[in-house]
Amino acid sequence: MHTTEEQPVAIAIGPIRLEGSLEIPEAADGIVLFAHGSGSSRHRPRSRFIAQELRRCGLGTLLFDLLTAEEGRVDERTRELRFDIDLLAQRLVGATDWLLAQPQAQGLSIGYFGASTGSAAALIAARERSGAVRAVVSRGGRPDLAAAALPYVLAPTLLIVGGNDPTVLQLNYQAFAELRAEKHLETILGATHLFEEPGALEEVARLAADWFREHLVAAMAG
Repeated sequence: MHTTEEQPVAIAIGPIRLEGSLEIPEAADGIVLFAHGSGSSRHRPRSRFIAQELRRCGLGTLLFDLLTAEEGRVDERTRELRFDIDLLAQRLVGATDWLLAQPQAQGLSIGYFGASTGSAAALIAARERSGAVRAVVSRGGRPDLAAAALPYVLAPTLLIVGGNDPTVLQLNYQAFAELRAEKHLETILGATHLFEEPGALEEVARLAADWFREHLVAAMAG
C-alpha cells in the first residue's frame, strides 16, 4: 500500500541507522533513491525540489543521508567521507536492499538520482544491484570517480551537466565514453555547477522525470 504523505524512516544498514524520508504517490510508476554528494543532506533545497517534481510526475522518492549524524560532523571538519565513493556506494546499496523489503515499495521499479560525488556512488550501486535498478540520472556529477564500474552498468543512464561547468563537463564526456548501457548526455546551456540560473533546475527536473518515467514504466510493464 502506497503512502501519499512524507514518511520519516530509519534505514538499518548493519549496525548503523540512516535518517530519511519516503514518499510514494498513489499509483506510482517507480521510486527514485537520491544519492547526495559533497556534504549534502536530504534537507538540501535542490534535492527536495527535484524530489517534489518527480512525485508530481507519479514517482516515489526516498531521500536519505548517506552519512550518520556523527559521520556528518566529522566530514564537516575533514571533508573526507564525501569523497569515500566506496562507502557512499555501499550505503546506497544498503538503502536499496532496505527499500526492497518494505511492503509499500513492492512491485515498484527503482531508479537512482545522483549529484556530485553521489553520482559515482549511484553508478557503482547500480552495477552491484543491476537486477533491481532500472535507471540512473546524474546532475552535475562526477561519474568519472566510478570509472571501474562504468562498463558494467546495465541501467540506462542520463548525465546532465551545466554548459558553463567546463571541468565537470569534460569529466562527464570521458565517463560517457566508458558507459555501455543506453546513455545520453544533456548539456543545459548557460547553467553552472549548481544550476542556480533561472529555469536551470526546473530543466533538470523535467529531464530527470522524463528519463525515469520512460525507463521505470517500461520496466514495470515488462
